[in-house]
Amino acid sequence: MPPQRRTLRPLGLPLGLLRTARPRQWIKNSLVVAAPAAAGQLFTTRSALQLALVFVLFTAAAAAVYLINDAVDAEADRAHPTKCLRPVAAGQVPVPVAYATGALLAVLAPTAAALLCNAMTATLLTGYVVLQMAYCLRLKHVLVLDLLVVTAGFLMRAMIGGVALDITLSRWFLITSGFGALFMVSAKRYSEAVQLADSPLKGRTRALLGEYTTGYLRFVWQLAAGVSVLGYCLWAMEHGAATDGGLLPWRELSMVAFIAGILRYAVFADRGTAGAPEDVVLRDRGLALIGIVWMAMYGLAVADL
Repeated sequence: MPPQRRTLRPLGLPLGLLRTARPRQWIKNSLVVAAPAAAGQLFTTRSALQLALVFVLFTAAAAAVYLINDAVDAEADRAHPTKCLRPVAAGQVPVPVAYATGALLAVLAPTAAALLCNAMTATLLTGYVVLQMAYCLRLKHVLVLDLLVVTAGFLMRAMIGGVALDITLSRWFLITSGFGALFMVSAKRYSEAVQLADSPLKGRTRALLGEYTTGYLRFVWQLAAGVSVLGYCLWAMEHGAATDGGLLPWRELSMVAFIAGILRYAVFADRGTAGAPEDVVLRDRGLALIGIVWMAMYGLAVADL
């Protein structure tokens, strides 16, 4: 079905490009502060400026992926009842323009990282772009690899702030972040599978989703949640024993809030309503409150107060 013709507006193309860049998804890029926060190197002028720059560069890289993804899927999206409203599918952004803008951002983001950050930051950002482009073109149709690639995207977000500030990333940080990301990604897939099981849109969505059973996806998110909790608890107990100068054992106490957050998120996963992670976190006050309590305890632990 060809896209409906729209009356051209002076800002139509720029606004279309902005919408295609998914501004609502930018909140995920706040994960760039994860590693510096874990290392207690967040509140310095150098760190703040460097992390702001990394946030912008990662947002540009992610936007490049979204633009090329929508250009690749333009024809399929036009046949979808909701995706047909995307700017590229709707004709607000021409497919060649989406390709060109995406390619430009995909080159500029790692180049700027090499010039303004360090070589490892540029390498990680390049790896993210290459991996996500492969996902758009092929890997999103490969069983299991689609889960791992999306998980890797979250993990790279969590790693890049530490890489930019030359912070050594601990094994506990990588385990907890990696499996925490897999938990959210597989919970989202599980929710999609549950919602589409009896939906009239079942035959019009990504074919790969139908190849997963809900039992398998439930196993993946439960396994990932368990490993993430285990990794965090081992970190808290190991480091808490070494730094006991604070008023209270904040590291050990933060385990309670972390586990509570995982359990609260699992409620939505079990119901089949765990959509995009940022939507789950922002719409649930209980989860937001648990997150604030955890961040306070974690901050006190890092500050050793």
